[in-house]
Amino acid sequence: MQVTVTGKQMDVGDSLRSHAEAATAAIADKYFGRAIEAHVVFCRERHLFLSDILVHAGRGLSVQCHGEAADAYAAFDDAAARLEKQLRRYKRRLRNHHKHPKREAEAAAEEATDYVLAADGDDAQAGDAAEQPLVIAEMRTAIPQLSVSEAVMRLDLADLPVLLFRNSAHGTLNLIYRRRDGNVGWIDPDLGAAARRADRDKAS
Repeated sequence: MQVTVTGKQMDVGDSLRSHAEAATAAIADKYFGRAIEAHVVFCRERHLFLSDILVHAGRGLSVQCHGEAADAYAAFDDAAARLEKQLRRYKRRLRNHHKHPKREAEAAAEEATDYVLAADGDDAQAGDAAEQPLVIAEMRTAIPQLSVSEAVMRLDLADLPVLLFRNSAHGTLNLIYRRRDGNVGWIDPDLGAAARRADRDKAS
């Protein structure tokens, strides 16, 4: 597995690089065996060092953890401990994920476009509401077919705020998101009821 270690506005010495590469590879090999790649990023903010670890374990499956401390080694060790804790929590499901790579690839085949929109400025006019927002980034993204528990696992492992997926139980689009209280919200639209109401409206 390829492990890339970089620093943002700071120099990552050979010793720290070797430590991060060896520890990240050991954790990934323990839980995945066939992880694709990993990235470790260090930066410094005021009196703290920050470390982010991102592991790409397969199509649609990523794990991301963050750590911070007064020195760079401790910051990385904090992120690595969080990474291992998350992987240990989902160890059984991760094994099942790798037992069915073909099914996972087929489930993630549906694609959509992911847009990043510019935030409204302070000088935005009230009459501009009908105008299209400014698109500052555009990328292709996969909509996986998952059970609700699998979707929660991916949200948790990748530290995402929200995840759109097709519910494998009934085939409709669902959304889960991280609530402010730390719990996970789940939106499951009753599309069948909406279709029945539309049919009734047409008939009347």
